Amino acid sequence: MTPDFIIQTAYFAAAFLFIYGLKRMSSPVTARSGIVWAGWGMVVAVLASFLYVLDVNESAKPHLTTNIVLVAIALALGLGWAWRSGKKVEMTAMPQMVALYNGMGGGAAAAIAAIELFGYKTHGSIVLTMAVLGGLIGAMALSGSLIAWAKLDGRVNGTWRFSGLQAVNGSLLLVLLAMGGYTIVQGGEVSHAFIAVFFILALFYGVMMTMPIGGADMPVVISLYNAFTGLAVGFEGYVLQNPALMIAGMVVGSAGTLLTLLMAKAMNRSVSNVLFSNFGAAAEEEGEIEGSMKPADASDAAIQMRYASKVIIAPGYGLAVAQAQHKLFEFVKLLQANDVDVKFAIHPVAGRMPGHMNVLLAEAGVPYDIIYDMEDINEEFAQADVAVVVGANDTVNPAARTNKSSPIYGMPILNVDKARQVYVVKRGKGKGYSGVENELFYADNCNMVYGDAQKVMVDMLTAVKELEGGGH
Repeated sequence: MTPDFIIQTAYFAAAFLFIYGLKRMSSPVTARSGIVWAGWGMVVAVLASFLYVLDVNESAKPHLTTNIVLVAIALALGLGWAWRSGKKVEMTAMPQMVALYNGMGGGAAAAIAAIELFGYKTHGSIVLTMAVLGGLIGAMALSGSLIAWAKLDGRVNGTWRFSGLQAVNGSLLLVLLAMGGYTIVQGGEVSHAFIAVFFILALFYGVMMTMPIGGADMPVVISLYNAFTGLAVGFEGYVLQNPALMIAGMVVGSAGTLLTLLMAKAMNRSVSNVLFSNFGAAAEEEGEIEGSMKPADASDAAIQMRYASKVIIAPGYGLAVAQAQHKLFEFVKLLQANDVDVKFAIHPVAGRMPGHMNVLLAEAGVPYDIIYDMEDINEEFAQADVAVVVGANDTVNPAARTNKSSPIYGMPILNVDKARQVYVVKRGKGKGYSGVENELFYADNCNMVYGDAQKVMVDMLTAVKELEGGGH
């Protein structure tokens, strides 16, 4: 067998593992193994790249030692950083990590394009076009993802908007496309300074595109940049004639696109609206909400749930912040031991990313068969004795159904307000991530249980245990 045959076979195997892994990631039950399978696919692809040393011409051999050393250093740095950050990252910071990894993928694609363009290695207009487009999209995804990470991590606050911003961004994009087109027409024979300016402007464009977008829309933006990264990687795979890169890029690009559309639909917004509008801009036009927030003790809420027949729990980002998932499940098991039917209702954009709450609950050992997607459980809220909202806000706001002046009007929500009694576990009286006031909190059948979610769960556990102890 020739080295080239081994390399191509390895790339085919890697591509199969990527696709198989992604397929298994579609279900919470098999998602963990899917990640492992996809990881092995990456190992195979990386090892296959080292086989090129067996299949090089004489002119390339003097550079082999240097290149292998550089690759080894890069692998060591990447593995070390990923292992350390993966071990340390909190569940609340998972979206930030996704943003960083998206950015690294886009940066890698841009680096490949830069090497090709700076080295005049491209031949043919199609290959050159792929290199230019991959470089533009990859650089934009890199800088945009870094801004998204900084916003979610609280390192960059607020948005950056000024009159004529869209015109400036549109003009900048036209300049980049013109520079890319000129590079293609010239067959890649342009100055290094010209190429450097092209990449600098592409990076700047990513910043300009992301800075105006509000924090509530960052998850959608991250998913969009994920799709961009996949597209850029696919383009550069074509440039390098590397089937593993092409297939991986197409898979990531298509999955990222579908996820972006899913999230936009779950927020009842178009992707263009996310990119070019301010989500909270109309919040001041909502009008006054009648009624008042009615506080309740954790112990009273717990006792009512203890004697309920059916309880539905709607978790949100506040649950992740408080790291209360373990205490919550302990409380759920106590209710189940007293013949209470308990279910979890998951909104598509609960938390900061799709699947965020599923992973959080799985970490606590919550069985998959009591976790339901919004469309599967929404009709059951009307039969629930108690609905409990733990750290969620916008995803349970009935204004999305009833208030046409609300910025979230039309957004699909969990029908929590239709339960006989609603308890909202919340740290304070603040608004949601979008800055929109929640009408649920003022409803007649809703009471607020203020406090850190973990402490509230401990108090609820104590109340039910004392009740049972007193009964003996």
